[in-house]
Amino acid sequence: MKVRVLGCSGAELPNFSPPAFLIDNSILLDAGTTTAHLKESEQRKISYILTTHTHLDHIRGIPSLADNMLLRNGKHMIILIGIREVLRMLKKNLFNNVIWPDFTKIPSQEQPALSLKIITAGKSFQINSHRVTAEKVNHSVTAVGYIIENSEGKRLIYTGDSGPTSRLWKTANRETKTKAIDAVIIEVTFPNSMRENAVATGHFTPAMLSDELKKLKLPPKKIFITHIKPQFLNIISGELRRLKLKNLTILKQGKTYII
Repeated sequence: MKVRVLGCSGAELPNFSPPAFLIDNSILLDAGTTTAHLKESEQRKISYILTTHTHLDHIRGIPSLADNMLLRNGKHMIILIGIREVLRMLKKNLFNNVIWPDFTKIPSQEQPALSLKIITAGKSFQINSHRVTAEKVNHSVTAVGYIIENSEGKRLIYTGDSGPTSRLWKTANRETKTKAIDAVIIEVTFPNSMRENAVATGHFTPAMLSDELKKLKLPPKKIFITHIKPQFLNIISGELRRLKLKNLTILKQGKTYII
């Protein structure tokens, strides 16, 4: 499984873009950053977007991507996947012909640029050769994380934005048996000194991360950190190092990781 990091920051500054991960060239895991980091030919390979929640820094790249799909022959359709509440809010508040054109009906209802696919948390579904399961996580708005397994049995957990949670890990443990999760992309937004902020907004600090990963039966083979506020990057990096967790990597924008 190939994971290309288009953005992985918890705030936007030069060279720090919001979260978006391109899985095996065709699946977007969140879409805070899209068209500014992908050539047009790369954009046209995207067929699916997995949405975790409605916060702007995780969905703002969808409108420009949909717009670009119409500029050639207008026949490329992207399937926007999420739980009912998330897709309903996107339709109501973003693709409403006020904030942005309703690309779920453009160029036509039969062949729109965006097709909405409602999923149910806890129920697996298939995207090409990938098996995907969404589970509710603990954030300030309704949100899910994802467990993605490819045809080779490689498994990735993505928390999206979340503080301490349970369902995601329980589902992963149920499927784990004797094989550890290959990789976890988990957020750490605030330094330890801002624990109250993290708890209030549904995020992690390094200390909270250490406790959270203990919920997995087996330690993950790789731990990838996303969503760090760039203003606190040096502090959080130091606090993560002091955890002495094996195989921990802070994701870097523009890099590709093999799982």
